[in-house]
Amino acid sequence: MKWTEQPPKILLQRSFLFGITGIVLCVLSLLNTYFMFLEAPMGPLNGVGMALQLVGLSLAVLVIRKRKLAPEIKERAQKMILILAVGLLFFILTL
Repeated sequence: MKWTEQPPKILLQRSFLFGITGIVLCVLSLLNTYFMFLEAPMGPLNGVGMALQLVGLSLAVLVIRKRKLAPEIKERAQKMILILAVGLLFFILTL
């Protein structure tokens, strides 16, 4: 089954999971850069985190582009887009 054929609630759940995982990975990378817990390069971890946030953002946009949405689902998708866009912008600017 394609991702575009999934119900909007499932897509929003997946968007949240991808987004929160990406944010956590980017925060771990940022904390390790400043406090040096591990002597490992954090670039790949930061890149994976940003990629997961982009996937979450694209899923939320996919939900909002669907027709005949309930107002509550549309509002959730808009909030998800806003949060993930701000988070992604923050982590891009901290590079």
